Amino acid sequence: MSAFSAYEDVMIKEIIPRIDATYRTIPDRDHRAMAGLSMGGMQTIQITFGNLDKFAYISGFSGAGRFGSTGLDIKNDYNGLLSDSTAFNKNVKLLWIGIGTDEAVNIYKSVYGFHMALLKPGIKHVYYESPGTAHERLTWRRCLNEFAPLLFKK
Repeated sequence: MSAFSAYEDVMIKEIIPRIDATYRTIPDRDHRAMAGLSMGGMQTIQITFGNLDKFAYISGFSGAGRFGSTGLDIKNDYNGLLSDSTAFNKNVKLLWIGIGTDEAVNIYKSVYGFHMALLKPGIKHVYYESPGTAHERLTWRRCLNEFAPLLFKK
């Protein structure tokens, strides 16, 4: 059970069904994305990696992996999801990670470490650094500007 399990339950069991019932969505994984800022980025990774049947587009802005961690245990983290890079790359249409170059050292190392750990097993992803920005709106605005045009491409 993850530290974010209560939020995950609400997102999967209540928020997504409510959105799909209220708005004209295409309610399948190929037409659903989730992105988060800071701790929300970590939550996004945790929730989407545990529910790839519901998400094909994933992003963390100034947050990915686990806070304070500078890498991954590919065989064990996320229930071993990343140990089969071929299957992961086939299922996830876009994994996008962004960070400001002037973020706090622990945040920067955490996100950069996640990025570097994804390279080792061949997990396809986009990594972006916003030059000269920190844990702030301008970083996230730039991240969104880079991420959004890549959504829902064939």
